[in-house]
Amino acid sequence: MILPEARVLVTGGSSGIGAAAVAAFAARGCSVVALGRDRAALADVARRTGATPHVADLTDPGVLDTLAADVGPIDVLVASAGLGWAGDLPDMSAETIDELVRVNVLAPMRVTHALLPGMVRRRRGRLVFVSSIAGHMAVDREAVYSATKAAVTVFAASVRHEVARHGVGVSVVSPGVVDTPFLARRGLAYTRRFPRPVSATAVAEAILRAVEKDHAEVFVPRWLRFPARLRGAAPRLTDALQRRFG
Repeated sequence: MILPEARVLVTGGSSGIGAAAVAAFAARGCSVVALGRDRAALADVARRTGATPHVADLTDPGVLDTLAADVGPIDVLVASAGLGWAGDLPDMSAETIDELVRVNVLAPMRVTHALLPGMVRRRRGRLVFVSSIAGHMAVDREAVYSATKAAVTVFAASVRHEVARHGVGVSVVSPGVVDTPFLARRGLAYTRRFPRPVSATAVAEAILRAVEKDHAEVFVPRWLRFPARLRGAAPRLTDALQRRFG
């Protein structure tokens, strides 16, 4: 993928990782569409980066019917919109469970469904899904959030098999704790000293590397690959370590 020639769509582009990704791709000379629900925040991102704002709610199925026509040909999709919730599962409302599934799972699936046919026809494209280490590790008191991110990771892996013969690449970027408004909105303060939160800019740079280097999977920070792999190889040991150290 030659980035200065690419047209990039970033979901969740009004804040956090999405806004940082918009800035990073725009700085590389890409034509960037920043998609989100917050009109004022998107306008601010557009002023700072030169991106094109596109106000849309991807949890509304009707929006996806015309998305490809509305935004035009897209070479890189960065699916970074996400919603978190932390706390005990019995305290979580059914409505919040549904909202997390709509935003974190259905929205990236639907936007992929809308944009992928154009990439396949052009035999050119890259899908980047922002997952989370929670999707690999099953984080305590984040059962629904962890499940949604695991779903995104597996969805991406399956699509990767499907589109490989069509010249389309798929990347999953799995950050740990990120210093964004997401932490404040999830309902439970992050008070741990380790691991320290990484910046949204660091995650955006990882997204760029995934596109430029054709990486299937990227962890931010990189050492998170080890506990993710350990869980796959020794789940009972990993569970014990998580209960002991968090």
